[in-house]
Amino acid sequence: MNENHPATRPPDTDDGDTSAAGRTLTVADVLALPVLAAGQPQVVTGVPHLDRPVRWVHITELTDPASFLKGGELVLTTGMPLPDDAADVRRYVDELADVEAAALVIELVRRYHRPPEALVHACHARGLPLITLAKDVNFLEVTQVVHTLILGNQTDAMRRTQRIHEAFTALTLRGAGAEDVVRAASEMSGRTVVLENLAHQALICEPSGSTVEEALTDWERRSRATPPGDPSDVRGAERWLVTPVEYQGERWGRVAMLPARADGPSFGPEHLTVLQRTAMALTVARLIHPTPWERTAHRNALRDLAEQRHHSPEDARARCAALGLPTDDSRFLAILVDQGGAETEALLSRELRTVGIPTLVGELSPGRLGILLALRPSQPWRPVAERLGRAALDLVPLAVVSVGSEVTDLADTARSFREAARVAEATPPGRPLPPDRSFHELSDIGLSRLLYALREDTRIQEYTERQLGRLIDHDTRHGSDLLTTLRHYLDAAGNKTTAARRGGVSRETVYQRLRTIERLLNRDLESGEQRTELHIALTALDVLRAS
Repeated sequence: MNENHPATRPPDTDDGDTSAAGRTLTVADVLALPVLAAGQPQVVTGVPHLDRPVRWVHITELTDPASFLKGGELVLTTGMPLPDDAADVRRYVDELADVEAAALVIELVRRYHRPPEALVHACHARGLPLITLAKDVNFLEVTQVVHTLILGNQTDAMRRTQRIHEAFTALTLRGAGAEDVVRAASEMSGRTVVLENLAHQALICEPSGSTVEEALTDWERRSRATPPGDPSDVRGAERWLVTPVEYQGERWGRVAMLPARADGPSFGPEHLTVLQRTAMALTVARLIHPTPWERTAHRNALRDLAEQRHHSPEDARARCAALGLPTDDSRFLAILVDQGGAETEALLSRELRTVGIPTLVGELSPGRLGILLALRPSQPWRPVAERLGRAALDLVPLAVVSVGSEVTDLADTARSFREAARVAEATPPGRPLPPDRSFHELSDIGLSRLLYALREDTRIQEYTERQLGRLIDHDTRHGSDLLTTLRHYLDAAGNKTTAARRGGVSRETVYQRLRTIERLLNRDLESGEQRTELHIALTALDVLRAS
């Protein structure tokens, strides 16, 4: 029962009297001070409780000191007033423990040379740290040093609290959004901060000292196991510090601050201040920025997936799962809707809820809506894409709905988004759709659509001019239409009779015009390769003129 541990300094303290400056002073901190360490302190009982905060130091030679205490005091005594009767000793210790004294320090110089067994038993039974001093110590000097540190820490804490209030006031005045507020909270507290809605979906996560994966893995289950905090409080088995977030008088969600680590330091008053100011700033941000935060969260998650901005595939899976998107045993499909705005986003979100398909929907860029479907292994994607395409076209007839390819890993969704983007780039607004289909896909991209996607490339423009420029100039100067004759000839795969019939002229006229074309362009129209080059140039010219 007699533990007799030497009082050792915590690893994060210095050698001077300011070892605990800037944080709450603990019993271990006080024992490490030179003024008390000179007495060779030994921890007899209560080693697990040396992290108790010390609010004040009380010197006593009374048999009932508890009546003068308010809790958190480090009680110093020479042992002279301690009763001899074991029952009285238990009463003495019980009274100290009942008022939540921080620890009892007894000097083994005058009356005792080892602590009485009854005192050791009583302190051990109540979990009260009992510390003995082998040498004489100036208690007044201990009081002066500790009280100076406590008062200094209180002043520092007030200054830090003031800085917290000023920082959040500045955020509010400049109209900061939810992401800025949560990021500032994480930076000020040094802890991971998460904003969630009432459905326990993590909308914003700012990790500190951990990864997104560590913070958000299995988020919904862990969040539901953490009771709501009202008022702000530490809750649940994981000891989250949580506070509600309100909007227009109703609870909308909550913000959670996660502990540093299982064996790390607990939350202090400053963490509570940061969290409460975070909740207030989020309420103001919701009033300033009317866009629902769920939409913002979906948009940010989609952009990070499409642009591969996640730190790791594990982070991406944890973040999307925390938003309610199944990431295991799912197939993923990217869909883009160009010419679609907020109304289109709301319409398609309703359609997807109707069919019960988990999805992320959000604006990837101005005028471009992104959709990521999470499909069950046996669920076909075409009926879903068809339904979304029809809904988008009914609302915006010139909308372009583009579909990428299916992927089985969330980390590969960037490829599906890239493919959908290539389809969109190759599809002019109003482009006729294939029969019985409301969307475009990769297999639709032929030569003309490929050239349409490359229409702004100067190499395409230079190639077209080099191949056909002299012929166009000749038609302009002479009022001829050799370009049309060339088009009919190439479309007829080099059949002059078919070209003459399409142009409404005789074969002899076609022969004559083709010889002129060969001379102007210095080309052999009997060459299949050269006809192909001219056909590509004509197709590119049509695309450039249409653009």
